[in-house]
Amino acid sequence: MSESRQTHVTLHDIDPQALDQLVQFAYTAEIVVGEGNVQTLLPAASLLQLNGVRDACCKFLLSQLDPSNCLGIRGFADSHSCSDLLKAAHRYVLQHFVDVAKTEEFMLLPLKQVLELVSSDSLNVPSEEDVYRAVLSWVKHDVDARRQHVPRLMKCVRLPLLSRDFLLGHVDAESLVRHHPDCKDLLIEALKFHLLPEQRGVLGSSRTRPRHCEGAGPVLFAVGGGSLFAIHGDCEAYDTRTDRWHVVASMSTRRARVGVAAVGNRLYAVGGYDGTSDLATVESYDPVTNVWQPEVSMGTRRSCLGVAALHGLLYAAGGYDGASCLNSAERYDPLTGTWTSIAAMSTRRRYVRVAMLDGNLYAVGGYDSSSHLATVEKYEPQVNTWTPVASMLSRRSSAGVAVLEGALYVAGGNDGTSCLNSVERYSPKAGAWESVAPMNIRRCAVPQHTDWECPPSLPQWVCPPQRLTNVSHGLTPA
Repeated sequence: MSESRQTHVTLHDIDPQALDQLVQFAYTAEIVVGEGNVQTLLPAASLLQLNGVRDACCKFLLSQLDPSNCLGIRGFADSHSCSDLLKAAHRYVLQHFVDVAKTEEFMLLPLKQVLELVSSDSLNVPSEEDVYRAVLSWVKHDVDARRQHVPRLMKCVRLPLLSRDFLLGHVDAESLVRHHPDCKDLLIEALKFHLLPEQRGVLGSSRTRPRHCEGAGPVLFAVGGGSLFAIHGDCEAYDTRTDRWHVVASMSTRRARVGVAAVGNRLYAVGGYDGTSDLATVESYDPVTNVWQPEVSMGTRRSCLGVAALHGLLYAAGGYDGASCLNSAERYDPLTGTWTSIAAMSTRRRYVRVAMLDGNLYAVGGYDSSSHLATVEKYEPQVNTWTPVASMLSRRSSAGVAVLEGALYVAGGNDGTSCLNSVERYSPKAGAWESVAPMNIRRCAVPQHTDWECPPSLPQWVCPPQRLTNVSHGLTPA
């Protein structure tokens, strides 16, 4: 190198104090990294290829991440090619977006970076309303220069996931939105998604897909349940990452024989039996706030019902109303807070299990007050019709039902004589059931598994936010 023959060498783009600290480090192997020197020390260490000091600076900045500075640290890491720090800071921004969006750093971001954030599937927000508000706040920070970007930004906001009241009361009333033809088209798309719930499978797009926080693991919930002697409202959650059960908030109502399913980032407990009467009431659990809140009640009291989620809608089928088995079914839309009756099944069923497969619902087995059932019927939401499909090889009520790799599995249950250990599998393509290996133990009233993005009744099992899962049908004699 030419510098080796020079008596004086000029170093460019390096802070003198940082250089002095690095020279001292070369002799002592000691250096103190702090808020006062990290921004000059890191680029100097990078330039001189002192990777140990560079890594120490990155570790310090990582420990300092906060909503008020994470965007700045992310930009700093990007400009100095600190890839691990860049990834960690970006994850932090996504995880804490609600707080980050209120900072001055967010308001000063260029359009490209705002679009990158609000279009991310991994954005952690309690509601899409937070994304909408963040976008509007960014625009209004410099409205004259940024109003032209409103259509591009609104394409990244998942308007169909907003409530109808919010769409009409806030989005449609916002002059920055309503004066852009492209934005009005997005608003019409969102309202159409609300007004045609049975068509949501067809209307689905990137804007109707719920966001899921990156790094969130599945959680298994045990909800309610009971025995002949006691019925519970207690709930527990199992964290697969720590292999521990945690007690969470109890439901407001004791429920056995309850239906449980996850929609979005909420867990729903539907109907059931409280020890005195069969229930029409519904409540939902928010894992972020650890609170159960009442939802609109069903039109019919139902215990021993089948519940499943499909296209953001909650379906309740069959059950027992305290007097007779039911073949009726209804659908709940969390976006509008309304229950709607749908076509009735051809057969009355309690202790029925319902599963979703290939955009359709399957009502499997059950008990019609006189016999245990092998029959199965399929519900197609677009045409609002139940259609019989091939019957199972065995009669089953209170069976376990799950979907795996495009097939419907049914395990155990009660055939009217005894609990079963047999298992069978249904292929929609073949339209037929086949036996698979039996379980080692006979089981009835076994939990069924519902995948949420956190499994039913010994209590009833479910799994979501961010992955929620359902666990709970009350355990009572079939």
